[in-house]
Amino acid sequence: MSTLAPLGQVLASGTTLVLDGGLSNQLADQGCDLSDALWSARLLADAPGQIEAAHAAYVRAGAQVLITASYQATYEGFAHRGTDRAEAARLLRSSVELARRAAAGGTDVRVAASVGPYGAMLADGSEYRGRYGRSVRELAAFHRPRIETLAEAAPDALALETVPDADEAEAMLRAAEGTGVPVWLSYTVDGERTRAGQPLAEAFAVAAGRPEVVAVGVNCCAPADVDAAVELAAAATGKPVVAYPNSGERWDPDARAWTGGTSLDPARAVSWRASGARLIGGCCRVGPPVIAALAQALHT
Repeated sequence: MSTLAPLGQVLASGTTLVLDGGLSNQLADQGCDLSDALWSARLLADAPGQIEAAHAAYVRAGAQVLITASYQATYEGFAHRGTDRAEAARLLRSSVELARRAAAGGTDVRVAASVGPYGAMLADGSEYRGRYGRSVRELAAFHRPRIETLAEAAPDALALETVPDADEAEAMLRAAEGTGVPVWLSYTVDGERTRAGQPLAEAFAVAAGRPEVVAVGVNCCAPADVDAAVELAAAATGKPVVAYPNSGERWDPDARAWTGGTSLDPARAVSWRASGARLIGGCCRVGPPVIAALAQALHT
């Protein structure tokens, strides 16, 4: 259990916190094999020490919020590899415990439990399209059990992240109601629309008026998409904004490789902060060196 001030209170005060970067790329750099439908969540069972080490690398880089390895961890996903429900619950809770242990190596470091979209469980890329053919009610029923389990582990926040669709955002917010844990909502976007094609102003508005939502924004997107998104999120909700884009490289599914150069300039974080961003970090392909540069830019 964290003894730090509540995250919502900290963000409302105008304080900016540095998020970590991509957990998967750090694990890969540590020599971990992530070629599994569970992705980094497999290591909760097979190599938890590697996850703690990856979190610790971001703490050393200056991250003030660690996002857990539960993005792709679901009861359904664990069941597909023969893990029973009790063990799956233990693994979900352990994701928070591992991050908490790494956080202890820093000063005032918080932990956010990652809750990925329904498409992450499918592991077929549909998390970047949305529109799964599931109703809001069905999606809420899918998300609720693992959200409840993660909440039992007492993270500082639930990170409802990489959400491609405003309908799924509504479902995830419903599923998180009553847990007593603050949440942030973060869409993956293409320009000024969700991946499912909804205007961002409308998508952000689903979080307006919900006191449990302490920040709204974007992640797992091109760095160039962040500028407009931060302004739209702040205007639509009046809440602090969260922003953690990818490096700017692009994934080639045929070659199964990242291509192109990086375009995430840590200096841009200063302008995001000026527009209302209070949680700033990186997502895919953003490692500890870039997080260290972000921390320096924001705290200079």
